[in-house]
Amino acid sequence: MENNYSYAEFLKAVGKNSSSAQAERLLNDIYMDLFLSHIHREQTKKRLWELIDIALDEKDESTFNRLTDELMKVEDN
Repeated sequence: MENNYSYAEFLKAVGKNSSSAQAERLLNDIYMDLFLSHIHREQTKKRLWELIDIALDEKDESTFNRLTDELMKVEDN
């Protein structure tokens, strides 16, 4: 999902040889990608918290440990 936009690409898009529409499109793509990544990360965290709660209710230590490890990875990114 996540694109890696470079500073060079951005400068090329807003450079003298490019139209402002091209630069605007690139910025819109960047903002949309950031927004969707944020939404996806938040939904993943919410789902993991719900599953962690279930694992705690069921006293399932191995599932709890696996899910908390996943959650920590998501929060580190």
